[in-house]
Amino acid sequence: MMPEGAPLSVLVAHLDALLRIREIPDEPNAVNGLQVECRSTIRRIVAAVDASQATIDGVVERAGPGTLVLVHHGLLWDGNVPVVGRRYRRIRALLENDVALYAAHIPLDVHPELGNNAALAERLGIQVEGWFGSYRGIPLGICGRLSLDREQLTDRLGQVLSSAVTLIPGGPVVTARVGIVTGAGTSLLAAAREAGLDTFITGEGAHHVYFDAMEWSMNLLYGGHYATEKLGVQHLAEHLGERFGLEWEFHDHDTGL
Repeated sequence: MMPEGAPLSVLVAHLDALLRIREIPDEPNAVNGLQVECRSTIRRIVAAVDASQATIDGVVERAGPGTLVLVHHGLLWDGNVPVVGRRYRRIRALLENDVALYAAHIPLDVHPELGNNAALAERLGIQVEGWFGSYRGIPLGICGRLSLDREQLTDRLGQVLSSAVTLIPGGPVVTARVGIVTGAGTSLLAAAREAGLDTFITGEGAHHVYFDAMEWSMNLLYGGHYATEKLGVQHLAEHLGERFGLEWEFHDHDTGL
């Protein structure tokens, strides 16, 4: 039986407050919050990492009108550009199929319960103690205690994310204090070291970070940018579905990166 649905405005107001959309700083082109509205009452939710053409096409083919798409990486990262080419095609597909799109980048990363960092820490069994590092004045990385052989942690991370994991073994064989910044988080490796962490988990990083990790005696694990950022949108969609009695699903379009 199809759920009765909920007004888009009610869902957006709840998400804005839950994620502190107006308070959490981000890159200008993130444009967190509702990016495309629809006319219909929302009857289903689809979570996805990226608002790519492939994701949008997959969603409108399966879900149809009255769908709210929740993404981590929204439509507007290429900035203030004309609505032509791929920008036009993406927006047209949403509007023609009456599908709404909501984006949450840093506000989702740092949410203490539903966010990417917190979700991954929970899955890995990390006893969270607090946060480290700074992004425009807010703590970005989550950290805590986990005593585990680093090879076992590598295997566990791969199982949780269903992805290949790269280990740079610069730190102790048995981990003690582990930090997480999902996505492209290696700019906070120095902050992790200053916070007394011996192991740092993120998605991807530059070549030179290998030497930083080895020379600073830190273990560094790369789980993939996409893979480390797919948990938050799933938790968010599940939360919204349970609260408003809506069906939800995850649209998986793994980039392998």
